[in-house]
Amino acid sequence: MKLSKKAEYALRALVAMGREREGTNFSIQDLASNERIPLKFLEQILLALKNGGLLRSKRGVGGGYQLVTHPTRITLGEVITLFDGPFDPLPGADHDALGQVFSGLRDQVVQWFAEHTVAQIIEKERSRETVSFEI
Repeated sequence: MKLSKKAEYALRALVAMGREREGTNFSIQDLASNERIPLKFLEQILLALKNGGLLRSKRGVGGGYQLVTHPTRITLGEVITLFDGPFDPLPGADHDALGQVFSGLRDQVVQWFAEHTVAQIIEKERSRETVSFEI
């Protein structure tokens, strides 16, 4: 399984938004520039995240996109499924032994995606930033 660029960029945008205080508005231009995501691609991604209920938008001066859901409640699975569809390494093959083995893999991956959140990625970033190399 390989994540699509849309899913990767969506996660990067959500992590960037989740780093800031709740209620912050984000312009598409700033997000694209700061996260190095192509602007036109990001427009499509943010619209899909809005339609998926994770963001809201505000027009006009001071407008932009804003998280609707706290990063602790945004699972990786929710975002990946929104862009790449459900994970199914061997679709429709549950009836034979090979399909049953892969359905076990599917169940494990889906569970892992459901247990990991955008907030955990942010925490991992923060823990890397606080490492001190002083002697």
